[in-house]
Amino acid sequence: MIIFLIIAVIIITILEVNKKLSSKQFISDLNPYFKFLMEDDYVFLVGVRYGGDVDVEKLFNIRLRNGFITIALVMLLSLSRLNFVFVLAAVIIGFIVFKLPYFQLTGYYKKNLYTINLMLPYYLKSLEILIQHYTVPVAMARSIDTAPDIFKPGLQRLVEKIEAGNSTVDPYMDFAKEYPVRDSMRMMRLLYRLSLGAQENKQTQLEQFSKTVSTLQNKSREQKYKDRLDTMEKKTMIMLCATGGGVLLLLFMSLTMMMGI
Repeated sequence: MIIFLIIAVIIITILEVNKKLSSKQFISDLNPYFKFLMEDDYVFLVGVRYGGDVDVEKLFNIRLRNGFITIALVMLLSLSRLNFVFVLAAVIIGFIVFKLPYFQLTGYYKKNLYTINLMLPYYLKSLEILIQHYTVPVAMARSIDTAPDIFKPGLQRLVEKIEAGNSTVDPYMDFAKEYPVRDSMRMMRLLYRLSLGAQENKQTQLEQFSKTVSTLQNKSREQKYKDRLDTMEKKTMIMLCATGGGVLLLLFMSLTMMMGI
């Protein structure tokens, strides 16, 4: 079996080197048939992790390739006793390998969601300063360069939709859905209303927006302080448990030695 597997790998490698066989082309041809496996938020998660310039289709094709290779390897290794159970196991393992990069992206996003939540009020504060001199769409466009990297792809899409003539609340809500952190929906609605307000009402609406941003900043500071306290408490508990465990271990060893005597 091992010899057969080695021969198969050598043959495939030779065909790849001589360009008689192209695994990339094979996967690209299969892509339309397996496109339904791409998760709804995959493009967004890839953008969050790698930025907006990455080739999403290429990454998805790599996932498909790794899944197919895993299925083929598992089936080859169990070729002598191949049956429905082993085929099903190979497909399941291949599917897990296919989904693993998505789970990693999801884990990365969840890990950074807390940071995103803390960064939003400070971005909105910088946006507030720009809105004092420009309209909301222009202020958003000008804020892209100085915005945190995590927000740049979403802001770019938001500005492009507005510049394309979409004057509804949808672009703002799409941004809030991409970054579903605390108060993002409410803040985007406030920005939309501010973009619609007449010039004479702008100052009043801007003051309301400023108060809301200040409230969010205070919440963010309180959250940071609370998290520091929680971290200190956890470290203290770990130290106490370690000390107590060490003392108990020493007592146990002393008693054991005394009983041995």
